[in-house]
Amino acid sequence: MALLKVGTRLRSAVCNTEVMVVAAPQHDVEVSCGGAPMIDVAQERPPGGSASPDAAQGTAMGKRYVSEAGDLELLCTKPGEGSLGVGEILLRPKDAKPLPSSD
Repeated sequence: MALLKVGTRLRSAVCNTEVMVVAAPQHDVEVSCGGAPMIDVAQERPPGGSASPDAAQGTAMGKRYVSEAGDLELLCTKPGEGSLGVGEILLRPKDAKPLPSSD
């Protein structure tokens, strides 16, 4: 577990997913992708490994993913097969803000 900072870049250890931290909680958190803890973007991905079937819904480039509490927000900078999560709980895609009406 680590205390995340805004701007930190992480990569999946089991797929091609890369993310950037947009909002971080004030406590230690372990972000996972594909069921495995994410690593710093500068680290080499360990050989082998694949996304867990329970966490293989994929990530989409440019999408933001948030925790249920809303205190963690990640921006996907490179898509992959794994799903983002914190512990056993998967993050959900952030909904777009509705535009004001132009009446």
